[in-house]
Amino acid sequence: MLQKIKNNILLVVVFLSVISVHAQKNNWQPASFEVVKSNYKTFKTTQYAHVFSGSKNNIVRLAPELEGLTGVTLPLDQYKNGTNAPLKLKFKEDAIVFVGTFQDKSNNEFLQLDTTDSAFLVYQDGVTITGLPSVDVYAISYKKGTHTILPSAKGLYAVLGVVKMKETLVSTNAGQLDGRLWNPTFIVEGFSDEKPLFEIIGGENKPVIDEGMQGTEGIQGGFEGGRVVKVDDTYHMFPTERAGEKGVEMYYDRVKTKIGHWTSKDAIHWKRESTILQASGTYAITEDDNPMNDRRAAIWSYMPVFNEKANKWYGYYLAYTVSKEIEPNHSFGRIWRCESTVEGINGIAGPYKDMGIIMEPGLDSQPWEGRQGVASFFPYQVGNKFYGFYSGAYPFESWKDYPKKSGKGWFVALAESNSLEGPWFRLNKGLKPIQSIHPLFVENPIVSQLPNGLYIAIFDGGPDGWGHHLPNMMGYSLSKDGVNWSEAHYWPIETKVDKWWDIMRTPLCLIPEGNDVYTIVYNAIDLKKRFHPTGMVKVKLNRDVMDARLKELEKK
Repeated sequence: MLQKIKNNILLVVVFLSVISVHAQKNNWQPASFEVVKSNYKTFKTTQYAHVFSGSKNNIVRLAPELEGLTGVTLPLDQYKNGTNAPLKLKFKEDAIVFVGTFQDKSNNEFLQLDTTDSAFLVYQDGVTITGLPSVDVYAISYKKGTHTILPSAKGLYAVLGVVKMKETLVSTNAGQLDGRLWNPTFIVEGFSDEKPLFEIIGGENKPVIDEGMQGTEGIQGGFEGGRVVKVDDTYHMFPTERAGEKGVEMYYDRVKTKIGHWTSKDAIHWKRESTILQASGTYAITEDDNPMNDRRAAIWSYMPVFNEKANKWYGYYLAYTVSKEIEPNHSFGRIWRCESTVEGINGIAGPYKDMGIIMEPGLDSQPWEGRQGVASFFPYQVGNKFYGFYSGAYPFESWKDYPKKSGKGWFVALAESNSLEGPWFRLNKGLKPIQSIHPLFVENPIVSQLPNGLYIAIFDGGPDGWGHHLPNMMGYSLSKDGVNWSEAHYWPIETKVDKWWDIMRTPLCLIPEGNDVYTIVYNAIDLKKRFHPTGMVKVKLNRDVMDARLKELEKK
């Protein structure tokens, strides 16, 4: 197929018979080039790089030698259907172009190369691009001057970088995963066709609360979930403390939990003030939702909300039955409401008294709420109405699967009420979860409003780990009315702060600090540790993009 291009291509001089099982030892030196007579843009080849315009496909894995090279963003649909304009590159020196092809020979939408096409296979499984087959990386060499790249080729491929001709290449298998494991594809803020709503402007390059710091005594497993609010000049954090016990296996950390109260003046240096709630840590004696079981065995996801009408702080939190034998061990969640016994905005420290259960499994529950639902709750006001995100997890396909046979999925839906006290009712009787944000994973959403009135929900976007291939980033969704929510965008904060975590978990706040700067406190997991630390990052809002997003939502 590619005979016509052989006069323009020099065969890369390599040891074709040598197959190496180790990675390239040295980084390659990039060669300078420019795109000729085209509006194709270039990108830096790195994690999250946006490879194709008109798409949500991004690099999530790559061989390290490709890191930092310059690729060319090609229009996805045009290359798939063969209507693309020829790609012309001008090289200022003899150079090698790295072309990524997709391992799906049965699909003519993808270009196929082999060594007979004057292309040398440098990496088998060299790059992972979300939503697309495994990528093999080939090297094709060109002399100094202007060349049309693969002029007779049909089908989609990726231009991943250009290096100097002098580089010695050795074929190897890089072992990167198939990008179709990341399904569906997702939008990474700052790495898409859209302008980012938030710019990541920095933050702490290490955890702000970590094992051994003052206040962490007796907390074996660190932190997960909860909320941070700011009152005057003080941040108040109410995290789930995965307390566990010394000498007891780490899985018990997520059973015996506490809700702590921490304060800070800068969201960096924290002081533990008190324990708001303490779970029993008692395992269930039956496998079903039975009142014989301790239904407050584990306590999670404390959400403080100030009720202006009542002039006091309310707390909404989750209490679980805990099974020792069935996955998930957290089962049959119930949402409790408590309220501060001290009136006024400064009564946030409590003490708090329980006012009863506001949502629980019952006749209005749906199979998608699963064994874990009701698994979180966050209320917010829209006009004279109140809505609350509630969640479910480990869904049942039908009630025939109750109580043991659950699937995978972490979903949210809305409840409604005329007041923060309730009663709360599942909107549309909870028949379907909200899947416009992400169809498989949305956890612990917290809602606030942007300066133009847009509602924004920040949430845990799901792990890339434990057998899951999810964004592994915090995400946000927008709504003009607080009911209908947009597709998620995800924050790649490791592009601006040192990545100390393996698995990103839950954002606890989006606090405005003035000048369109916001503070996010978050939990994450370092797999080398039992203790799950807490971090902090700053983002800056782009008001022009905010207004453009509102106009887009108003058209729908």
